Amino acid sequence: MKKAYNPQKLEKSLQEEWEAKGNFKAVEDPSKRKYYCLSMFPYPSGKLHMGHVRNYTIGDVITRYHSMLGFNVLQPMGWDAFGLPAENAAMANDVPPARWTYDNISYMKKQLKSLGFAIDWSREVTTCKSDYYKWNQWLFLKMLEKGLVYKKTGTVNWDPIDMTVLANEQVIDGKGWRTGAEVERREIPMYYMRTSKYANELLKDLDQLSGWPTRVKTMQANWIGKSEGVNLTFTYKINREEKNLKVFTTRADTVMGVTFCAVAPEHILAKKAAENHSKVASFIASCAHGGVAESNLAIAEKKGVFTGYYVTHPLSGAQIPVWVGNYVLMSYGEGAVMGVPAHDARDFEFAKKYDLKILPVIKFETGEFCSDKWQDFYTDRGVCVNSGPYNGLSCDLAIEAITKDLVKKKLGDKQSQWRLRDWGISRQRYWGTPIPIIHCKGCGDVPVPLNQLPVVLPEDCVPDGSGNPLNGKKDFLDVNCPRCGGLARRETDTMDTFVDSSWYPLRYACADNHELMVDHRVNYWMPVDQYIGGIEHAILHLLYSRFWIKVMRDLGLITISEPFQRLLTQGMVLNEVFSRRSEGERVKYYNPSDVEIVPGKKGEQSKAYLKKDRSPVYSEGIRTMSKSKNNGVDPQGLIDDYGADTARLFIIFTSPPEDTLSWSADGVEGANRFLKRLWKYAYEAVLPLVQKSKNLEITGTDDNIVEIRGKVHRLLKQATDDYKRQHFNTVVSAGMKILRALERDFIEKGHVAGVIPVWYESLSILLRILYPITPHITTTIWRDLGYDGEISETSWPEVDAVALKENSLTIVVQVNGKKRGEIVVPSNSDVKTVEEAALKSHEVQKYLQEREVKKVIVVPSRLVNIVA
Repeated sequence: MKKAYNPQKLEKSLQEEWEAKGNFKAVEDPSKRKYYCLSMFPYPSGKLHMGHVRNYTIGDVITRYHSMLGFNVLQPMGWDAFGLPAENAAMANDVPPARWTYDNISYMKKQLKSLGFAIDWSREVTTCKSDYYKWNQWLFLKMLEKGLVYKKTGTVNWDPIDMTVLANEQVIDGKGWRTGAEVERREIPMYYMRTSKYANELLKDLDQLSGWPTRVKTMQANWIGKSEGVNLTFTYKINREEKNLKVFTTRADTVMGVTFCAVAPEHILAKKAAENHSKVASFIASCAHGGVAESNLAIAEKKGVFTGYYVTHPLSGAQIPVWVGNYVLMSYGEGAVMGVPAHDARDFEFAKKYDLKILPVIKFETGEFCSDKWQDFYTDRGVCVNSGPYNGLSCDLAIEAITKDLVKKKLGDKQSQWRLRDWGISRQRYWGTPIPIIHCKGCGDVPVPLNQLPVVLPEDCVPDGSGNPLNGKKDFLDVNCPRCGGLARRETDTMDTFVDSSWYPLRYACADNHELMVDHRVNYWMPVDQYIGGIEHAILHLLYSRFWIKVMRDLGLITISEPFQRLLTQGMVLNEVFSRRSEGERVKYYNPSDVEIVPGKKGEQSKAYLKKDRSPVYSEGIRTMSKSKNNGVDPQGLIDDYGADTARLFIIFTSPPEDTLSWSADGVEGANRFLKRLWKYAYEAVLPLVQKSKNLEITGTDDNIVEIRGKVHRLLKQATDDYKRQHFNTVVSAGMKILRALERDFIEKGHVAGVIPVWYESLSILLRILYPITPHITTTIWRDLGYDGEISETSWPEVDAVALKENSLTIVVQVNGKKRGEIVVPSNSDVKTVEEAALKSHEVQKYLQEREVKKVIVVPSRLVNIVA
């Protein structure tokens, strides 16, 4: 039977069948082992990109493989649908963000379905729908009751054009990531979640996450940032009133080297100084620009101004000048640092700039201190000098002695400091979860009663760039106070979108429950067994998810403490970048599909030309696919041209999941050729023989049967091990080797009786190995060749230990020193038998043709080299 391989037709038919039958609908079954496989849900930006395709293909391979292992598998999908990009798109297109978002979801969902993913769409969640964000609001209010949410004035990054608060990572070189406007520091009232309360547990529980990459756990630990040190007090007076300036340090051994203190521009001392000194006031005003990110402040020029105030050193009693520093964050400790310029690079830079005293108090073995130039070893530990009673002590002993004296004087104590800050969730944006608070002149800030949730976000607003449109929407804004009944107004800030993504894995378990945030089904499915997503989410998203789970546990909603047992961070997808810069114009980027590469002559570089006009373009090398560089590949075009299975096979085979993947048109062609070969072998080689065969049971143990079964089962063992290790690219390699062996065996032994059942068994193994990766073609071949049941419902093939017994040897065959193939011979074969088998092999005959064999060299058990 000759049947043409038409992937588009067979894939569409199967996908419609799977959806109609509900093949991938997961149902809780306590009698079965569950497996929850989850890929990070996408932002509905409009179209899938290759990063999406890679992420979800990896997840689907894991899902289908575990289904074959007998697990009850859940793989859901939803949409991370709130956020600023929707507002920007709405402004550009003059449409409400809701319409733009829902249209994008519809298109992207269609694209996801065209890839044949085994997704349970009955559990779909969309974070911008009120049936989802109602529970963001509900938990917010529960946390408010427990003191885990509070309101305070916070210093934030303010984009004056977008008129919104920016996260630190959205501030680049002091400017807004989208608008390029110089960011301002502003103090505004905000709601915070008390993540700091869980800092110790978030750090400690990283040890439980054995299935997470080490580098991700390290990134989390560094972000949480536990430091053991001393909290010491410098005293001062304002209007005869005794005040304390508290400073945290991990290097108490250097405290005798303090020559100045610096406070944040928002500190009370700075504000007090500004009342009397115009120079201080002017400096503080200048600090309002540039953002508050620690990373930006670390590389920014250190600037300051003297306040006119002094504080008293807690040990020496010396009067220490207080400066306002642009590099000091109010959010760090109490907004003050002690300046030890001899042993801190930042303080050294500041002291040199303003000619402040530099006093070395540590003697090093590596060299002498010199105030002319900073040396990295100035931060090393050594022996105390210029430190009064602590002279001669090692740093460790000095820390102990100094801490003891500070405690005795009640001017210091041991303390753990955390880099982790409480999570400011307020956003001055429209397209997000409304914060469920009502502001009443008489009652203050009043929580929305639980029975009035959700506070529904109007979906008809069109942002115009002049701030949050909710501030002008009276039917949303004006409301009666739940306590006194008087006129009041709703909070117009919305929640950070990280709130939406912090708990969505739990909602998938019970998406149809409109009465409860979570129910008993969460206890069955959670935690997620395998989570998949980009390394860019290694810190904030994962940290907030871990925090959210612990809060829900402490509120009695769930029993688990960690959301994700195993984490896979897939690598980026790369492609070449082509550009051209015209004089006086910006760089213009061209998609690689529009460029033709002409190989250079010997010793010359290849050249690139734009196809449409043959004008030259410049290659900037391989970079991550991005819209800004116009080097993306439309996955829909790939699916339309080659089919979903080719796209999936290419994505999986090209590199291990964690590594970067370089796009290659040749690689796509190669993947497609392999599937065509599989199709041809199944329908032109095996099927006609199977149709004529009356018995497909393997009988006998002659060499022909033993040889091919041994090779196939060895490769099956490799593929099984590689699936367990998630080395999916080498799973494909094993499948390719099996097909090559079967094709060769068919050519060499097509006339031999009794081998048809072996080919039939071997093809069934190959199809099952490839099924999680290429489900459409393998399902079709499986059915047409008459294997029992559906391939999606079969078990993973078992390795036959008997077939693995080394009754045979695989020997490399070379012609004139170059490998041309392999032969399999009985393990007890003598030299003459090996030589004859090599000369008769298809590969050797192909390369020898009419040439005379001059010599045959046999290395026992290893190789045969034929010289011709």
